[in-house]
Amino acid sequence: MQTIWRIKDLLEWTTRYFLDRGISESRLEAEILLAHVLKKDRVYLYANYEAPVNPAERAIYKEYIKRRIKSEPIAYITGHKEFMSLDFEVSPEVLIPRPETELLVETVIKIARGLNSPRIADVGTGSGAIAVSLAYYLDQAQIYATDISPLALEIARRNAMRHNADIDFQESDLLETLLGSQTEGELRLFDIIVANLPYVAETEREKLDPQVRDFEPHLALFAGKDGLDLYRRLIPQVRVLLREGATLLFEIDPRQAHLIPAILSGFSDIRILQDAAGRERVVQARRSSYD
Repeated sequence: MQTIWRIKDLLEWTTRYFLDRGISESRLEAEILLAHVLKKDRVYLYANYEAPVNPAERAIYKEYIKRRIKSEPIAYITGHKEFMSLDFEVSPEVLIPRPETELLVETVIKIARGLNSPRIADVGTGSGAIAVSLAYYLDQAQIYATDISPLALEIARRNAMRHNADIDFQESDLLETLLGSQTEGELRLFDIIVANLPYVAETEREKLDPQVRDFEPHLALFAGKDGLDLYRRLIPQVRVLLREGATLLFEIDPRQAHLIPAILSGFSDIRILQDAAGRERVVQARRSSYD
């Protein structure tokens, strides 16, 4: 007699299986994967706890489980990640948006709401999570977003379309394209420049969680010996494109906090904001004066 597998049975079995293999949020991940297979939300699982799952759906679910226990991030398996209460498409071409980055976005939103039609640039946009969130929550903002990866920009553009976000995306090494498009009378156009660039030090490569090191794009992770190489390149560009008194915000590794003042020549009111875990995470600085 063929065994009938219900939603309840699959969730209970997968939770135990994941726990035995060191996956800490085993129940949550079992629910996310099964909901994705069934094309439903997690609430549906509990409203239909006794419902059977057909063999075709179980086969897909089994493949997802195999991928997950090999450390593949669940966001890459489902192709989705929630950020700022919005759903984003993700793939191995882009970094998976992190909850701690919401602090960066929330800070930009707070500053921007005190400005009239602010012009904002998001550097290294990746999936577009920052730029799209800003466009979604700031109706009057003019948003520009750059990335060196054309494949990442394709995903960012799709995420913008998903949320009806009007963003000027440009393929660029940091801000070079925006710098090249300026005329003398249009310099320092931006009220806010925000960046979440690669900031993992090369010395940390082997210490990273395998699901990060082995699956997420290294182009979006590593930035030299201390992880600040890209920010050192970015700061001179920002000094050209920010209005006097305008704001730069970027995310860092908490262990880099003591190095930040040395790279922020031309900026004042430097603050490092703490994330929900109390770690120094977001740098905020004001363009102090023109050279």
